Amino acid sequence: MVIGAAGQIGRPAVNALARDGWAVTAASRSGGRDAAWPEGVRTVRLDREDGDALARVVGGGCDVLVDMVAFGAAHARQLTALADRIGSAVVISSVSVYEDGRGRGFDTQERPDGFPEYPVPLPETQRTVAPGEATYSTRKVALERELLAAGDRLPATVLRAGAVHGPHCRSPRELYFVKRNLDGRGRRVLAYGGASRFHPASVHNLAELIRLAAARPGSRVLNACDAEAPTVASIAAAIDAVMGVRTETVSVDGPPPAPRVGETPWSVPRPVVVDMSAAERELGYRPVVGYADSLPETVASIADRLAGTDWRTAYPKMAQAYGDLFDYAAEDAWLGA
Repeated sequence: MVIGAAGQIGRPAVNALARDGWAVTAASRSGGRDAAWPEGVRTVRLDREDGDALARVVGGGCDVLVDMVAFGAAHARQLTALADRIGSAVVISSVSVYEDGRGRGFDTQERPDGFPEYPVPLPETQRTVAPGEATYSTRKVALERELLAAGDRLPATVLRAGAVHGPHCRSPRELYFVKRNLDGRGRRVLAYGGASRFHPASVHNLAELIRLAAARPGSRVLNACDAEAPTVASIAAAIDAVMGVRTETVSVDGPPPAPRVGETPWSVPRPVVVDMSAAERELGYRPVVGYADSLPETVASIADRLAGTDWRTAYPKMAQAYGDLFDYAAEDAWLGA
């Protein structure tokens, strides 16, 4: 059973599991079906917040439950309450749970010098923020700890995903460069010398990790990212190549030189690069796609969604998270000066 099957990770995960021989029930709020799924996939509507509805969908039981949309301790308890009917679980978490030796994490990044300084690569043994209900990161930690504490009753693989990318993403970071190219912007400004690295995670590689974890039940936490962590300058160049354009890059040492100038969704002052050796060792994980090779379908998906539509209407969550990503007037004023 896959909860959140109609989402960006759920779609390829259902496909990977079904083609691996599993009889899959795809549960989502819409109850929709992806055209790529095999005919044998069963679909069902489910409100993730309704524990009784979840229990009814699980019914007499399932060998594996994959949860894309679990947030917080309450969702973990929904699953552990059904431990006698679930063989094992695979649950998506996030690399945002980590904090550095000075207590800095994703929740402190807006403070002066608040961005964390993680080891490179970042292992699963790195400490996390405290569990709680205050933020996305603290809720994910609470989710993880509830599940791991119940490992003797419900083996659960927790996958800490990085910067998720691929089609059907509601907040695709690639939008930043795709839209600029569509708008004919011939120059771009990149802060931090264009060297920022924020480890991406293809939906197809996450689906592969889910497929492997489903076949190897256990109580564990694993990083879940691509093989490589390209710089933001490399990402920009790769998107240019897919779209057949050439763009001049103006690199700026240090932070953005002016508000809304040089800051991309990947722009971080220190690298976020995770260690994938545990997933390789415990699951036999090998990425099924590289970042650059995955871009054509991502770019096409974004371009199609933007066609004739304001970007804030097409991607409201992106606008909410990042504000005005495309302040060309501010950029031109700085470049002119």
